[in-house]
Amino acid sequence: QVYVVESGGGLVQPGGSLKLSCEVSGLTFSTHSMSWFRQAPGKEREFLSAISRSGINTVYIDPVKGRFTITRDNDKNTVNLQMNNLKPEDTGVYYCAPHKIHFYKDPSRYEYWGQGTQVTVSS
Repeated sequence: QVYVVESGGGLVQPGGSLKLSCEVSGLTFSTHSMSWFRQAPGKEREFLSAISRSGINTVYIDPVKGRFTITRDNDKNTVNLQMNNLKPEDTGVYYCAPHKIHFYKDPSRYEYWGQGTQVTVSS
């Protein structure tokens, strides 16, 4: 059984920071790329960032580039998303997801999801 558990969300003012964490169990973490997605109210789930199995390669969508940083710890089976200079449009439920082969921007390509963690950016 694969479990994906996101944490670290909360309410933050614009310009603030949050660090999200995601712990995965039930699979060989180091052989999976990891991605973060966001789902805003009334919108589809959106790809944000991914990190390769080794952690060497990362990718970000333009709206978060320079503000978000994805990292992973293969010893702890965790992936993190450091989010700085948060904006109201960053509000949503944040999810992480593993993929055995590669990362994909299409959420339908992923088999395992957690419950997500809510991030609200508001003054």
